[in-house]
Amino acid sequence: MITSYISHSDCANHFMGPTHPESPLRLQAIERRLALSGVIQHVQQYNARPATLEQLSRVHPLRHLQALEKCPPQNGQLLALNDDTLMCSDSLIAARLAAGAVVRGVDQVMRDQADNVFCAVRPPGHHAERADAMGFCFYNNVAVGALHARQHYGVKRIAILDFDVHQGNGTVDIFKHDSDTLVCSSFQTAMYPWRYLESSWDHIHNTPLEEGSGSLAFRRAIETQWLKRLDDFKPELIMISAGFDAHREDPMAELCLEDDDYYWVTRFAMDIARRHCHGRIVSVLEGGYCLDALGRSAEAHIKALVGLPMEDGLSTTSRLTPKTSHASTTNADHAARGTDSDREHRLF
Repeated sequence: MITSYISHSDCANHFMGPTHPESPLRLQAIERRLALSGVIQHVQQYNARPATLEQLSRVHPLRHLQALEKCPPQNGQLLALNDDTLMCSDSLIAARLAAGAVVRGVDQVMRDQADNVFCAVRPPGHHAERADAMGFCFYNNVAVGALHARQHYGVKRIAILDFDVHQGNGTVDIFKHDSDTLVCSSFQTAMYPWRYLESSWDHIHNTPLEEGSGSLAFRRAIETQWLKRLDDFKPELIMISAGFDAHREDPMAELCLEDDDYYWVTRFAMDIARRHCHGRIVSVLEGGYCLDALGRSAEAHIKALVGLPMEDGLSTTSRLTPKTSHASTTNADHAARGTDSDREHRLF
Protein backbone atom coordinates (compact mmCIF):
# COMPACT_ATOMS: atom_id res chain seq x y z
CA MET A 1 0.00 0.00 0.00
CA ILE A 2 1.13 3.55 -0.70
CA THR A 3 0.20 5.64 2.32
CA SER A 4 0.58 9.40 2.30
CA TYR A 5 1.21 11.30 5.55
CA ILE A 6 0.25 14.96 5.31
CA SER A 7 1.07 17.49 8.00
CA HIS A 8 2.62 20.93 8.48
CA SER A 9 4.83 22.43 11.15
CA ASP A 10 2.61 25.53 11.36
CA CYS A 11 -0.19 23.41 12.83
CA ALA A 12 1.81 23.63 16.06
CA ASN A 13 1.41 27.42 16.15
CA HIS A 14 -2.26 27.14 17.08
CA PHE A 15 -2.23 27.46 20.88
CA MET A 16 -5.18 27.74 23.26
CA GLY A 17 -3.26 28.08 26.52
CA PRO A 18 -0.88 25.97 28.62
CA THR A 19 -3.60 23.85 30.25
CA HIS A 20 -5.81 23.28 27.20
CA PRO A 21 -5.94 19.58 26.21
CA GLU A 22 -5.88 20.33 22.46
CA SER A 23 -2.18 21.08 22.62
CA PRO A 24 0.63 21.39 20.03
CA LEU A 25 2.20 18.45 21.86
CA ARG A 26 -0.38 16.15 20.28
CA LEU A 27 1.27 16.17 16.86
CA GLN A 28 4.70 15.89 18.47
CA ALA A 29 3.53 12.76 20.30
CA ILE A 30 2.40 11.14 17.05
CA GLU A 31 5.55 12.08 15.16
CA ARG A 32 7.79 10.88 17.99
CA ARG A 33 6.03 7.52 18.14
CA LEU A 34 6.18 7.00 14.38
CA ALA A 35 9.88 7.83 14.36
CA LEU A 36 10.74 5.54 17.28
CA SER A 37 8.78 2.63 15.83
CA GLY A 38 10.13 3.12 12.30
CA VAL A 39 6.62 3.36 10.84
CA ILE A 40 7.43 6.79 9.44
CA GLN A 41 9.79 5.10 6.97
CA HIS A 42 6.82 3.33 5.38
CA VAL A 43 4.84 6.46 4.46
CA GLN A 44 5.34 9.23 1.94
CA GLN A 45 5.43 12.60 3.67
CA TYR A 46 3.93 15.78 2.28
CA ASN A 47 3.32 19.32 3.47
CA ALA A 48 -0.24 20.53 3.74
CA ARG A 49 -1.33 23.50 1.67
CA PRO A 50 -3.86 26.00 3.01
CA ALA A 51 -7.45 25.52 1.94
CA THR A 52 -8.74 28.25 -0.33
CA LEU A 53 -11.72 30.44 0.44
CA GLU A 54 -13.62 28.66 -2.35
CA GLN A 55 -12.94 25.26 -0.78
CA LEU A 56 -14.00 26.43 2.68
CA SER A 57 -17.12 28.21 1.41
CA ARG A 58 -18.53 24.98 -0.02
CA VAL A 59 -18.99 23.95 3.61
CA HIS A 60 -19.28 27.16 5.63
CA PRO A 61 -21.25 30.31 4.67
CA LEU A 62 -19.07 33.14 3.43
CA ARG A 63 -20.46 35.49 6.08
CA HIS A 64 -19.38 33.03 8.82
CA LEU A 65 -15.89 32.70 7.31
CA GLN A 66 -15.50 36.46 7.11
CA ALA A 67 -16.59 36.85 10.73
CA LEU A 68 -13.98 34.30 11.84
CA GLU A 69 -11.27 36.12 9.87
CA LYS A 70 -11.93 39.25 11.95
CA CYS A 71 -11.44 37.40 15.25
CA PRO A 72 -7.73 36.47 15.63
CA PRO A 73 -6.16 38.57 18.41
CA GLN A 74 -2.68 40.04 18.29
CA ASN A 75 0.21 40.50 20.74
CA GLY A 76 0.07 36.99 22.12
CA GLN A 77 -3.50 37.31 23.36
CA LEU A 78 -6.18 34.61 23.30
CA LEU A 79 -9.79 35.14 22.26
CA ALA A 80 -12.48 32.75 23.53
CA LEU A 81 -15.06 31.95 20.86
CA ASN A 82 -16.90 29.85 23.45
CA ASP A 83 -16.14 27.96 26.64
CA ASP A 84 -13.75 25.43 25.07
CA THR A 85 -12.54 26.96 21.79
CA LEU A 86 -9.93 29.72 21.92
CA MET A 87 -8.10 31.50 19.17
CA CYS A 88 -4.59 32.94 18.97
CA SER A 89 -3.10 34.99 16.15
CA ASP A 90 -2.03 31.86 14.23
CA SER A 91 -5.14 29.73 14.79
CA LEU A 92 -6.82 30.28 11.45
CA ILE A 93 -3.54 29.77 9.59
CA ALA A 94 -3.29 26.35 11.21
CA ALA A 95 -6.98 25.67 10.58
CA ARG A 96 -6.65 26.48 6.86
CA LEU A 97 -3.69 24.10 6.67
CA ALA A 98 -5.67 21.37 8.46
CA ALA A 99 -8.53 21.65 5.98
CA GLY A 100 -6.11 21.99 3.08
CA ALA A 101 -4.32 18.80 4.09
CA VAL A 102 -7.55 16.89 3.56
CA VAL A 103 -8.04 18.51 0.15
CA ARG A 104 -4.54 17.42 -0.83
CA GLY A 105 -5.23 13.93 0.49
CA VAL A 106 -8.36 13.69 -1.66
CA ASP A 107 -6.35 14.82 -4.69
CA GLN A 108 -3.77 12.11 -4.06
CA VAL A 109 -6.18 9.18 -3.76
CA MET A 110 -8.37 10.34 -6.64
CA ARG A 111 -5.32 10.74 -8.89
CA ASP A 112 -3.97 7.32 -7.79
CA GLN A 113 -0.88 8.93 -6.27
CA ALA A 114 -1.63 7.14 -2.98
CA ASP A 115 -3.85 4.29 -1.88
CA ASN A 116 -4.76 6.01 1.37
CA VAL A 117 -3.85 9.09 3.39
CA PHE A 118 -3.49 10.12 7.01
CA CYS A 119 -3.67 13.85 7.75
CA ALA A 120 -1.82 14.59 11.00
CA VAL A 121 -3.24 18.05 11.55
CA ARG A 122 -4.77 20.32 14.13
CA PRO A 123 -7.05 22.01 15.02
CA PRO A 124 -9.53 19.15 14.59
CA GLY A 125 -12.76 19.67 12.68
CA HIS A 126 -15.69 17.30 13.28
CA HIS A 127 -17.46 19.56 15.81
CA ALA A 128 -17.43 22.58 13.48
CA GLU A 129 -20.97 23.04 12.21
CA ARG A 130 -21.93 24.92 9.08
CA ALA A 131 -21.99 28.29 10.86
CA ASP A 132 -20.59 27.55 14.31
CA ALA A 133 -17.02 26.97 15.52
CA MET A 134 -17.02 24.79 18.65
CA GLY A 135 -15.45 21.81 20.38
CA PHE A 136 -11.85 22.92 19.61
CA CYS A 137 -12.82 23.11 15.88
CA PHE A 138 -12.92 26.04 13.44
CA TYR A 139 -13.44 24.46 9.99
CA ASN A 140 -14.89 21.03 9.36
CA ASN A 141 -11.83 19.46 7.77
CA VAL A 142 -13.39 16.19 6.62
CA ALA A 143 -16.38 18.01 5.11
CA VAL A 144 -14.09 20.35 3.17
CA GLY A 145 -12.33 17.31 1.71
CA ALA A 146 -15.57 15.51 0.94
CA LEU A 147 -17.09 18.41 -0.97
CA HIS A 148 -13.81 18.92 -2.83
CA ALA A 149 -14.03 15.29 -3.97
CA ARG A 150 -17.57 15.86 -5.17
CA GLN A 151 -16.83 19.16 -6.93
CA HIS A 152 -13.55 18.24 -8.63
CA TYR A 153 -13.82 14.49 -9.22
CA GLY A 154 -17.55 13.92 -9.50
CA VAL A 155 -17.59 11.56 -6.53
CA LYS A 156 -21.23 11.01 -5.65
CA ARG A 157 -21.36 8.53 -2.75
CA ILE A 158 -19.04 9.40 0.14
CA ALA A 159 -18.94 7.54 3.45
CA ILE A 160 -17.60 9.32 6.54
CA LEU A 161 -16.64 7.03 9.44
CA ASP A 162 -16.12 8.72 12.79
CA PHE A 163 -14.84 6.75 15.80
CA ASP A 164 -13.99 9.69 18.05
CA VAL A 165 -15.35 9.37 21.60
CA HIS A 166 -17.55 12.42 20.88
CA GLN A 167 -20.24 12.47 18.25
CA GLY A 168 -19.30 14.45 15.14
CA ASN A 169 -22.13 16.95 15.37
CA GLY A 170 -20.56 19.31 12.84
CA THR A 171 -20.38 16.62 10.17
CA VAL A 172 -24.01 15.71 10.84
CA ASP A 173 -25.08 19.37 10.66
CA ILE A 174 -23.38 19.81 7.29
CA PHE A 175 -24.60 16.58 5.65
CA LYS A 176 -27.97 15.97 7.34
CA HIS A 177 -29.85 16.82 4.13
CA ASP A 178 -27.34 15.16 1.77
CA SER A 179 -28.35 11.52 1.31
CA ASP A 180 -25.33 10.89 -0.94
CA THR A 181 -23.11 11.18 2.15
CA LEU A 182 -23.37 8.31 4.63
CA VAL A 183 -22.18 9.30 8.11
CA CYS A 184 -21.46 6.49 10.61
CA SER A 185 -20.41 7.78 14.04
CA SER A 186 -19.57 5.81 17.18
CA PHE A 187 -19.32 7.72 20.46
CA GLN A 188 -19.93 7.53 24.19
CA THR A 189 -23.60 8.04 24.86
CA ALA A 190 -25.12 11.04 26.65
CA MET A 191 -22.17 13.44 26.60
CA TYR A 192 -20.76 16.38 24.64
CA PRO A 193 -21.77 17.76 22.14
CA TRP A 194 -25.36 17.27 23.38
CA ARG A 195 -26.79 17.77 19.88
CA TYR A 196 -27.61 15.41 17.02
CA LEU A 197 -27.28 12.45 19.41
CA GLU A 198 -30.57 11.22 17.92
CA SER A 199 -30.77 10.92 14.14
CA SER A 200 -33.94 11.29 12.10
CA TRP A 201 -32.08 10.81 8.80
CA ASP A 202 -31.51 7.36 7.25
CA HIS A 203 -28.04 8.29 6.01
CA ILE A 204 -26.86 9.52 9.45
CA HIS A 205 -26.18 6.46 11.59
CA ASN A 206 -25.29 6.97 15.24
CA THR A 207 -23.67 4.17 17.25
CA PRO A 208 -23.75 5.22 20.92
CA LEU A 209 -21.69 3.16 23.38
CA GLU A 210 -22.35 3.01 27.09
CA GLU A 211 -19.80 4.28 29.59
CA GLY A 212 -17.22 1.56 30.28
CA SER A 213 -17.64 -0.12 26.89
CA GLY A 214 -14.46 -1.77 25.64
CA SER A 215 -13.19 -3.66 22.64
CA LEU A 216 -15.84 -6.34 22.42
CA ALA A 217 -18.77 -3.92 22.57
CA PHE A 218 -17.10 -1.53 20.11
CA ARG A 219 -16.24 -4.19 17.53
CA ARG A 220 -19.61 -5.89 17.78
CA ALA A 221 -21.42 -2.56 17.30
CA ILE A 222 -19.34 -1.61 14.26
CA GLU A 223 -19.79 -4.99 12.60
CA THR A 224 -23.53 -5.27 13.25
CA GLN A 225 -24.47 -1.65 12.63
CA TRP A 226 -22.05 -0.36 9.98
CA LEU A 227 -21.12 -3.29 7.74
CA LYS A 228 -24.40 -3.84 5.89
CA ARG A 229 -25.09 -0.13 5.61
CA LEU A 230 -21.71 0.47 4.01
CA ASP A 231 -21.98 -2.47 1.63
CA ASP A 232 -25.48 -1.40 0.59
CA PHE A 233 -24.31 2.20 0.14
CA LYS A 234 -21.26 1.22 -1.97
CA PRO A 235 -19.15 4.32 -1.29
CA GLU A 236 -16.90 5.73 -3.98
CA LEU A 237 -14.64 7.28 -1.31
CA ILE A 238 -14.24 6.65 2.41
CA MET A 239 -13.19 9.41 4.76
CA ILE A 240 -12.36 8.83 8.42
CA SER A 241 -12.62 11.20 11.34
CA ALA A 242 -9.94 9.46 13.38
CA GLY A 243 -10.38 10.41 17.01
CA PHE A 244 -8.34 8.40 19.50
CA ASP A 245 -9.95 9.68 22.71
CA ALA A 246 -12.05 6.55 23.22
CA HIS A 247 -8.84 4.90 24.45
CA ARG A 248 -8.95 3.61 28.03
CA GLU A 249 -6.07 5.93 29.00
CA ASP A 250 -7.69 9.08 27.64
CA PRO A 251 -9.08 11.55 30.22
CA MET A 252 -11.92 12.91 28.07
CA ALA A 253 -14.45 10.13 28.58
CA GLU A 254 -15.06 6.62 29.89
CA LEU A 255 -14.73 4.25 26.94
CA CYS A 256 -12.05 1.56 27.17
CA LEU A 257 -10.61 0.93 23.72
CA GLU A 258 -7.08 -0.41 23.28
CA ASP A 259 -4.37 0.35 20.73
CA ASP A 260 -5.27 -2.63 18.57
CA ASP A 261 -8.94 -1.61 18.33
CA TYR A 262 -7.79 1.26 16.14
CA TYR A 263 -5.86 -1.20 13.98
CA TRP A 264 -8.97 -3.38 13.75
CA VAL A 265 -11.40 -0.58 12.82
CA THR A 266 -8.96 0.72 10.21
CA ARG A 267 -8.73 -2.72 8.63
CA PHE A 268 -12.53 -2.86 8.71
CA ALA A 269 -12.68 0.40 6.74
CA MET A 270 -10.01 -0.84 4.33
CA ASP A 271 -12.00 -4.00 3.58
CA ILE A 272 -15.03 -1.86 2.68
CA ALA A 273 -12.83 0.43 0.57
CA ARG A 274 -11.29 -2.47 -1.33
CA ARG A 275 -14.74 -3.82 -2.21
CA HIS A 276 -16.24 -0.55 -3.37
CA CYS A 277 -13.78 2.28 -4.04
CA HIS A 278 -10.40 0.89 -5.08
CA GLY A 279 -9.11 1.17 -1.50
CA ARG A 280 -9.42 4.96 -1.41
CA ILE A 281 -9.39 6.27 2.17
CA VAL A 282 -8.57 9.73 3.50
CA SER A 283 -8.22 9.77 7.30
CA VAL A 284 -8.07 12.94 9.39
CA LEU A 285 -6.94 13.36 13.00
CA GLU A 286 -9.66 14.45 15.42
CA GLY A 287 -9.38 13.87 19.19
CA GLY A 288 -6.90 12.09 21.47
CA TYR A 289 -5.56 13.80 24.57
CA CYS A 290 -3.43 11.34 26.53
CA LEU A 291 -0.19 11.88 24.64
CA ASP A 292 1.26 8.41 25.06
CA ALA A 293 -1.99 6.65 24.12
CA LEU A 294 -2.48 9.05 21.20
CA GLY A 295 0.94 8.21 19.77
CA ARG A 296 0.38 4.46 20.07
CA SER A 297 -3.16 4.61 18.69
CA ALA A 298 -2.14 6.69 15.68
CA GLU A 299 0.73 4.28 15.08
CA ALA A 300 -1.74 1.36 15.06
CA HIS A 301 -4.02 3.23 12.66
CA ILE A 302 -1.18 4.04 10.26
CA LYS A 303 0.23 0.50 10.47
CA ALA A 304 -3.10 -0.77 9.20
CA LEU A 305 -3.19 1.80 6.39
CA VAL A 306 0.34 0.83 5.33
CA GLY A 307 -0.35 -2.90 5.58
CA LEU A 308 2.04 -3.62 8.44
CA PRO A 309 1.12 -6.22 11.09
CA MET A 310 -0.13 -5.11 14.50
CA GLU A 311 2.21 -6.71 17.01
CA ASP A 312 1.47 -7.73 20.60
CA GLY A 313 -2.32 -7.68 20.35
CA LEU A 314 -4.04 -7.53 23.72
CA SER A 315 -6.14 -10.34 25.09
CA THR A 316 -9.90 -10.29 25.52
CA THR A 317 -9.42 -10.52 29.27
CA SER A 318 -7.35 -7.33 29.42
CA ARG A 319 -10.00 -5.47 27.44
CA LEU A 320 -12.65 -6.27 30.01
CA THR A 321 -10.82 -4.75 32.99
CA PRO A 322 -12.20 -1.42 34.28
CA LYS A 323 -10.80 1.87 33.08
CA THR A 324 -8.15 3.24 35.45
CA SER A 325 -7.42 6.84 36.33
CA HIS A 326 -4.62 8.64 34.57
CA ALA A 327 -5.11 12.05 36.13
CA SER A 328 -1.48 12.64 37.08
CA THR A 329 -0.23 11.76 33.60
CA THR A 330 -2.89 13.91 32.03
CA ASN A 331 -2.02 16.95 34.13
CA ALA A 332 1.61 16.60 33.19
CA ASP A 333 0.64 16.33 29.52
CA HIS A 334 -1.48 19.47 29.69
CA ALA A 335 1.12 21.53 31.46
CA ALA A 336 3.66 21.05 28.65
CA ARG A 337 3.03 22.88 25.58
CA GLY A 338 1.39 22.97 -6.48
CA THR A 339 2.48 19.48 -7.16
CA ASP A 340 3.42 16.32 -5.44
CA SER A 341 7.01 16.73 -6.60
CA ASP A 342 7.62 19.02 -3.60
CA ARG A 343 7.42 16.11 -1.19
CA GLU A 344 8.82 16.91 2.22
CA HIS A 345 11.16 14.41 3.85
CA ARG A 346 11.27 15.43 7.49
CA LEU A 347 13.21 13.78 10.24
CA PHE A 348 11.34 13.72 13.52
